[in-house]
Amino acid sequence: MPEHAISPTRREDYPEWYQQVVRAADLAEQSPVRGCMVIKPHGYAIWERMQGILDRAFKATGHQNAYFPLFIPVSYLEQEAKHVEGFAKECAVVTHHRLELAPDGRLVPAGKLEEPLVVRPTSETIIGAMYAKWIQSWRDLPVLINQWANVVRWEMRPRLFLRTAEFLWQEGHTAHATAAEAVEETLRILDIYAAFAEEHLAMPVVKGPKPSAERFPGAVDTYSIEAMMQDGRALQAGTSHFLGQNFARAQGIKFADTTGAEAFCWTTSWGVSTRLIGALVMTHSDDDGLVLPPRIAPTQIVILPIHRTPEERAQVLAASRQLEARLHAERSADEQLRVRIDTRDMRGGDKVWQHVKQGVPLRVEIGPRDLAAGVVSVCRRDRPPKERVSLPLDGFAAQAPALLAEIQQGLFERAAAFRAARTVTVDSQADLVARFREDGAAEAGQGGFVRAHVADDPAVAAVCDPLKVTVRCIPMDGDDEPGRCIITGQPVARRSILARAY
Repeated sequence: MPEHAISPTRREDYPEWYQQVVRAADLAEQSPVRGCMVIKPHGYAIWERMQGILDRAFKATGHQNAYFPLFIPVSYLEQEAKHVEGFAKECAVVTHHRLELAPDGRLVPAGKLEEPLVVRPTSETIIGAMYAKWIQSWRDLPVLINQWANVVRWEMRPRLFLRTAEFLWQEGHTAHATAAEAVEETLRILDIYAAFAEEHLAMPVVKGPKPSAERFPGAVDTYSIEAMMQDGRALQAGTSHFLGQNFARAQGIKFADTTGAEAFCWTTSWGVSTRLIGALVMTHSDDDGLVLPPRIAPTQIVILPIHRTPEERAQVLAASRQLEARLHAERSADEQLRVRIDTRDMRGGDKVWQHVKQGVPLRVEIGPRDLAAGVVSVCRRDRPPKERVSLPLDGFAAQAPALLAEIQQGLFERAAAFRAARTVTVDSQADLVARFREDGAAEAGQGGFVRAHVADDPAVAAVCDPLKVTVRCIPMDGDDEPGRCIITGQPVARRSILARAY
């Protein structure tokens, strides 16, 4: 194994490989508070890229940003029985409003609250209370609001980015005059999520409705985008919920329609989180470290000056700055190229491997010999670390956008081919069970995606639960293919995707 490679490899221990990639890429680390993480600058820069892209997409479709309280009265959650039941075990609860110093020197809770407060697990109830005040007439609709926030869902088995007690996300909450408008909004956001995942994260996804057992607590319908990770498991990368009038009835979100009659609003909610950073790691990374698609990479091109003497340093740095200026004048995916020069005083090999592990798409080395030959040495992160090509210095800036686009497309195609190779169609319960038991798949998670006719019925879960398999969604982009459930025999309109999942 190369000296700088990630250990263990993906094949040897995938969960530990994942943790080591996150650590080596300097994305995040465990905090002193169990279950919580510290997102380090490189990890947060990726999140900022995600925020910027999605925020522009939301605003382009008429949404506005706002902010709502972190604390939610318990009574608000109690108004929607299914909702509180779905989140009850994950809630962190505040019962006191101050600390006092005890005689033995310990700080103890004091000032008990009249009503306990839940630390925001999601904001439907607190936002609904405000919508009930703001909405009076059909003229006030639709209300299209998003917030960027943190949420807390108590997690007993944390894993950086994938499952932590506190994480960052965006949550959209909208109110509409008709069911049709609310459903249209739900699907519009699902399409935004799918396009973001595929066009920017280079991560192919399947989008579709969830079965009833997998719906958001209190929702009429939940739609998700599902991606396949390199261990064959599914990851739910985003969800969009049609809430019907359930929350509106519980919280009194009413409006006077065009005839003056009073009606309840139709509402939606939707969100993606920092879990997407974990998805990036597990979709593209290799045994050398993180691999970032160029469109989401905080730094797309790093220039590495190589020199030994002060005279060489001055010459090489001047050429590096000129190249940086030329690159900044170019555009890729309608954005200015994100370039930086690494002038740190450290061993060249260590510097190179740090950028490899952090997933920078293009590394450009410039030394005295390169300048004499009028070339730069270029390394692509989607190729082996020591593979490099010499390109004309004067023409590299103009060529860089095409190279980045080629890397972006190549990563998507590689992930799509991986998913296709590990997706099978089964037509019997026996084949479903065999798929997730063969070759140690029950332990290793190598089952991939299974396309099968299954009904939305508890009997399906009774077969799937022992296999640690769930119905991920019913693909909306697949062919209509009626059949009979392989477990109950009931007629179903389309095949579903089944998999083990994070």
